[in-house]
Amino acid sequence: MKLKPGWLLLLSISAGVWSVPIDRNGGNQEAKEEVPEENADTGLYYDRYLREVIEVLETDPHFREKLQTANTEDIKNGRLSKELDLVSHHVRTRLDELKRQEVSRLRMLLKAKLDSTNTQSLQMDHASLLKQFEHLDPHNQNTFEAKDLELLISTATKDLENYDAERHEEFKRYEMLKEHERREYLKSLDQEKREREEKRMQELKEKHRQHPKVNAPGSVAQLREVWEETDGLDPQEFNPKTFFKLHDTNEDGVLDEQELEALFTKELEKVYDPKNEEDDMMEMEEERLRMREHIMKNVDTNKDRLVSLEEFLKSTEKKEFSNPKEWETLDAKPVYTEEELQRFEVELRDKEEELKRRAETLRQEQELLKERGKALEAQKREYQQAVLEMSQRQKEQQAADGQPPPAGPNGELQFQPETHKPEDKEAKAPADHEAEAQNNLPAEPPQNLPLHT
Repeated sequence: MKLKPGWLLLLSISAGVWSVPIDRNGGNQEAKEEVPEENADTGLYYDRYLREVIEVLETDPHFREKLQTANTEDIKNGRLSKELDLVSHHVRTRLDELKRQEVSRLRMLLKAKLDSTNTQSLQMDHASLLKQFEHLDPHNQNTFEAKDLELLISTATKDLENYDAERHEEFKRYEMLKEHERREYLKSLDQEKREREEKRMQELKEKHRQHPKVNAPGSVAQLREVWEETDGLDPQEFNPKTFFKLHDTNEDGVLDEQELEALFTKELEKVYDPKNEEDDMMEMEEERLRMREHIMKNVDTNKDRLVSLEEFLKSTEKKEFSNPKEWETLDAKPVYTEEELQRFEVELRDKEEELKRRAETLRQEQELLKERGKALEAQKREYQQAVLEMSQRQKEQQAADGQPPPAGPNGELQFQPETHKPEDKEAKAPADHEAEAQNNLPAEPPQNLPLHT
């Protein structure tokens, strides 16, 4: 999605944080066609939410018209946010839905963070926790209001202004880690191999430094080179106004950061080739960022992160345009000091020790789980043995009584409570009555006794 100039005035979301790939087989236009704009990312953790809100707002004709005519002050002071009340109902409904989805996503992030830190919270106060996110109103989690738009714009503006500094810091840490790993690798070698490897590394470093002169970004020499090699035009006919319009690829009247960075491709090709072992593509992106910052510092007079035609033409009238200082590439001097590297290595050691402690804790917990598993298995075996013994005793008892043991469909023993059938009681009752009657009969006279007269 390509953002309109109104948004770019403040957010500069188009490419200040995007990379423009080097294309050694063709022009910049082909490279742009290979990289869809939808895949670009601002680097903000709420990037998708930001883009979806802008995309929905631009479907409303009234808001889109206001956006086209808005200036930086209109956006900063919240005047544009008030236009939200006039957008159509279906747009508001879609914005409400986007906000609820974002709140749900943030809740999941909070839960994952709490789970990772083993924080026990039976009753999580989401409203309080959501206050740490500044790009939306945490007190209203269901509808998208003017305050949400104002917070989204102001937060994105602030975060993007700090983004370049964060990228520089990230690159510095990358370079320090690379140097740390290089030193650790050399320590692991014996003296002969270490000397040979140090020599090889030094040769690669020198080979990287042997590159053509890099023109200062925004200078007449640099722009003429683009005019001739990229645009295929006669360098003697170089015209700044024509150059501006040629490279304003979306024809919005300004050069945004993506369009500016595309101008540096030829200069970067002089220093970096992804096929060469000695060329680091991370360094190339840092160099691209430095070039863009250089132009913005000298050309973007109103600091809106865009270069207008007027600003561009005025920059061509300055002395620096024709006689710039020689451009120093990153290989001219390190981006960190030895003291910074030492602090970084201490930090790495501390993190490594912490990881070891966590690994040991996990190992102990795993051993404990194994022991508990063994105990449960032993209890299971004891239970099974007890069942077998009980079954055997029942078989023996039934065998002694002359009765076959009850069996299930698979031959297993069945335990049944001992019961008396009703017919047994009925059969027993007549026998008892008969015995009682016999006891009550008179005794018969003895046989063959003498008779008395």
